[in-house]
Amino acid sequence: MKYLRYRLLRLIPVFFLVTFASFALLNILPGDAADAILGGADGTMDNPESIVEVRNELRKELGLDRPIIIRYFSWLGGVLQGDFGESYVQIAPVWELLMERLPVTIELLILAQTLALLIALPFGVYSALRADKTVDRLISTVTFGIVAMPPFLMAILLVFVFAVAWQMLPASGYFPIDEGLGKNLYHYILPATVIGLLEAPVLLRVLRVDLIATLQEDYIALAKAKGMSTGYILFRHALRPSSFTLVTVLGLQFGFLISGTVIIEQIFSLPGMGKLILDAIDNRDSMLLQGGVTLIAIAYVAINLVVDMLYAVLDPRVGHNARARS
Repeated sequence: MKYLRYRLLRLIPVFFLVTFASFALLNILPGDAADAILGGADGTMDNPESIVEVRNELRKELGLDRPIIIRYFSWLGGVLQGDFGESYVQIAPVWELLMERLPVTIELLILAQTLALLIALPFGVYSALRADKTVDRLISTVTFGIVAMPPFLMAILLVFVFAVAWQMLPASGYFPIDEGLGKNLYHYILPATVIGLLEAPVLLRVLRVDLIATLQEDYIALAKAKGMSTGYILFRHALRPSSFTLVTVLGLQFGFLISGTVIIEQIFSLPGMGKLILDAIDNRDSMLLQGGVTLIAIAYVAINLVVDMLYAVLDPRVGHNARARS
């Protein structure tokens, strides 16, 4: 518990720093929600002074005329009470809008990361055991090629092959899970595959490098001298200490992808967080955009906390050292 409390105290300032920085940046950009709301009204007003007067009144009504620091702490006070405010454009509570979209993105990322691990673990282990052999070089070449491919290009390629040419999978669309698990997963296959294929090479390379280094340790040589089988040594003594970097990258990538699915959700018409944030930017809906950024920041903090807890599980010395420093 001391280790967990120690890590949590270190992550709290990160949350405040990220939310304040994003709030300040969003509010110094040109235009605001008042401009978006009155965007279609400018052409109906002949008097420019009337336009300015209406805009100023609307900004005052929305609270946009107050200093940034006051607005931030007012917003933060509401967030700490569970109130993320109301979308200026959609006229709906921000929290409800976020909760409508978040499950779509979370399901996409879970499916994608599961696929990435199913690819990375066996190929990473096999590549480490056959380091510098022909198979290892072939796997490395393929992984570098995939990493170099932009997400939109991978998505277009898979859509062309599986949706257009072979007509095996839908090119776009979304079915809620409560309308049928089969249809729901069926529409996730292509977007999850795109993300999974792009994430797998990173996890594979990280695991390969750490596992090769672990297999060269003295205690591994001792285990071999005792006549232990390769499989036993690998899964009992080598894989666990070689997974620190893998867990770190997996956690960071999961947090990053919550906000990084904009392109994929746009291409495959998935109503997730990425699509919501993109719409909020287009509409200059700062309150909704700030809510999305805050939720992503919370996800980062929570995922980093989970990763730190996994460190203590993988190696109890981590927690012991943290307690000793504190």
